[in-house]
Amino acid sequence: MLKIEYLKDPTFSKEIISNIRKLIDEIGRKVKIMHVCGTHEHVICEYGLRSLLPQNLELIAGPGCPVCVCPAADIDKAIEIAKKPNVILTTFGDMIRVPSSRNSLLRQKAMGSDIRIVYGPNEAVKIAKENPDKEIVFFSVGFETTAPLTAFEIYSDPPENFSVICSLRLIPPSMELIVGLPDVMVDGFIIPGHVAAIIGVKSFESFSNIYRYPGVICGFEPNDILISIFLILKQIRNKEYKTINEYSRIVKYEGNLKAEELLNNVFEITISNWRGIGRILNGGYKIRQKYSKYDALKKFEVEVQDSLDIPLGCSCHLVLIGKIRPDECKLFGRSCTPINPIGPCMVSSEGTCRIAFMFKKD
Repeated sequence: MLKIEYLKDPTFSKEIISNIRKLIDEIGRKVKIMHVCGTHEHVICEYGLRSLLPQNLELIAGPGCPVCVCPAADIDKAIEIAKKPNVILTTFGDMIRVPSSRNSLLRQKAMGSDIRIVYGPNEAVKIAKENPDKEIVFFSVGFETTAPLTAFEIYSDPPENFSVICSLRLIPPSMELIVGLPDVMVDGFIIPGHVAAIIGVKSFESFSNIYRYPGVICGFEPNDILISIFLILKQIRNKEYKTINEYSRIVKYEGNLKAEELLNNVFEITISNWRGIGRILNGGYKIRQKYSKYDALKKFEVEVQDSLDIPLGCSCHLVLIGKIRPDECKLFGRSCTPINPIGPCMVSSEGTCRIAFMFKKD
């Protein structure tokens, strides 16, 4: 485990980078390492880590932004529900600006629908208790990290005027998809520590034991990322395939057993559509039948047609799987900006395009 005092120590950073360069020279070829976490991408760009690394070492951003991979159809359904009388739709701040097929929740709010930003599902439950004559819908978007919060509120017998649009996704199946893509070749994975804190080291071991990819569960400081790169390169040099827990100050092998029990009680795993990527086997959660009265899509029975995930000219689908960089999209920084996002990756602070725009060189 990396000692706390070394997490942002520049002297220690230089030492790690020196060792990374030695390992790359010993490996003798280009190496591609993928992370699947918007926070990791933000740290990498904020601290300029790519510029400090050897040219034949490439850090690739994968599908690590929950807002970005939320399909347009789910947003379209949320908008249709928000249009109904006596409905208050609640969700996270980033979500209201994500473009759907023809609209966004922010635009629908401007047209008069009662759409509110909340910090979590507990606030939505509070609103439901305060407004018994209205239907309160929480649009739940996220990965394993935030899923237990929604599961807890459903499990805790909330008022019957509360319901959830479940658009929760699972990280390991998306990594399995990446492994199977013939034109996106990676040599190892940096694994998001906050996801592993819930589902444990055990949930990622198949990538080393079965698929033969070195992986490191990583924290969120610059030196967490650098030491994780070093540990992956060391495995590549030694032809080893392990899942190493660099973030052991937080992550346990078995994960958070209480959170996992709660998730398994409230949700079941299902085939799930990821925006710009497609249907992923076991890629998401849906609410179990015994809690169906809290399933907003069943309560309101909305149907949408011809939802469009990726607008014409947008390359978010290629950015999400690490096939291209954001600046290789012809819309990036031109017609598509954080003020006027055309694709989903330009909206959230965890979106690869938004991060690239924030830290781009003039």
